[in-house]
Amino acid sequence: MHPLFQSAASITHDIIGAAIEVHRDKGPGLLESIYEWCLTIELELRGFQVGTQRAVTIRYKGHERKEPLKCDLLVNGCVLVEVKAVESIHPIHKAQLLSYMKLLDVPVGLVLNFHEEKLTDGIGRLILPGANVELGG
Repeated sequence: MHPLFQSAASITHDIIGAAIEVHRDKGPGLLESIYEWCLTIELELRGFQVGTQRAVTIRYKGHERKEPLKCDLLVNGCVLVEVKAVESIHPIHKAQLLSYMKLLDVPVGLVLNFHEEKLTDGIGRLILPGANVELGG
């Protein structure tokens, strides 16, 4: 099991609650950057640590380089949140989130689409493959 999985699993409900509060206040139809900013504030008000950029090492065929990776929100270092304000969530949105989760070694990710009438209709949760599996011994 990923060492951060239990922490991540325990806070996803609170992150979704914070997103619902932002959506309740702002409603649908605004820019992603507005929702991202408001959600950052709401999460910080609730005592969470929120970051937006991390340096990662990209490796390819024996070569590597450090690269800054801009993600929407990284909450408490264990949940990656992708903020969207789009007509609908497409597989590429989840694929991008999963790629970021792999690069950052983050066990849980959330896609939050604020363009929905009810935010709960726009929530997707991803788990890094194997992150929730106990290793046998």
